[in-house]
Amino acid sequence: MMISPENYCEEYLREKDAKQILSIIRGLKNEMSHLKNIMEHPDYGTESKVCPSESVRLSCTREYLERAKQALVEVGGTYNPSRTELRTLDFISNVNHISKFTFSIGGFFGGYNTYIADLSGNELKFESKQGEASTPMKVFNKDGEPLTKESFLEGIRKLHMGEWKRSYSPERFGHMVLDGTQWEIEIEYDNGHRKVRFDGDNSYPYNFYDLQALFGVEEDCEN
Repeated sequence: MMISPENYCEEYLREKDAKQILSIIRGLKNEMSHLKNIMEHPDYGTESKVCPSESVRLSCTREYLERAKQALVEVGGTYNPSRTELRTLDFISNVNHISKFTFSIGGFFGGYNTYIADLSGNELKFESKQGEASTPMKVFNKDGEPLTKESFLEGIRKLHMGEWKRSYSPERFGHMVLDGTQWEIEIEYDNGHRKVRFDGDNSYPYNFYDLQALFGVEEDCEN
């Protein structure tokens, strides 16, 4: 059972000095990294599920971390963001300037499917491509309503893509996979921000299925 951010503050942050809070922050960041590694492992999902799930624990820990940073400032401390955190802040601050989001996934034998979200106009437009053939797509939210530009961008924010690694491979877990599934993402902006790219070879970010769901794509990868 995870406790609320309010109860976490009361139990773990109240009456702590800056040095103690910084130590708590380091622990929370390590816990987040640990949970992501669990969910990104090639064997994740093959064992019995735990409750609360790693996903729920990660979400709560992220909230605890933000409360801890706030508590640090309140006691007069200074928090220096890591390089990854600065990259995350940069990604979030530029989400509204995304003009095109291209997501490709597939394999050598089955071919590749490319899904494109065009945000350059007032309305969101989707298309799918396989080879040279291009087809307009309609993507819907959980309520069955057409996905809007605003709801798509909000979905991107919730993915915390600024925290993602630039490239994913099962080799970091000591696994080697031949062929299988490869994927690639390219994000373009309308404000001069450089393009952002992610890719993977039989290895995926912990919330990759959420990205697929945002595009209305069936889960055709193994994680």
